[in-house]
Amino acid sequence: MNLLLQVASSEPHFPYAATITLIVGFIAAVTIGSIAWYNSKRPVGWKNKERPNIVPEIDK
Repeated sequence: MNLLLQVASSEPHFPYAATITLIVGFIAAVTIGSIAWYNSKRPVGWKNKERPNIVPEIDK
């Protein structure tokens, strides 16, 4: 019990692993969402626009 109280009262730890996981997850979500958006049907007025070279073609 004393050990638990010492750990709790010691200098606060910054959760680096959680922060890195959140950053990597956010970047992955933005990347996957961007690819999905570019591969979706185009809104009116965007039908003739070209797709960026970095976005892969996905067969339906």
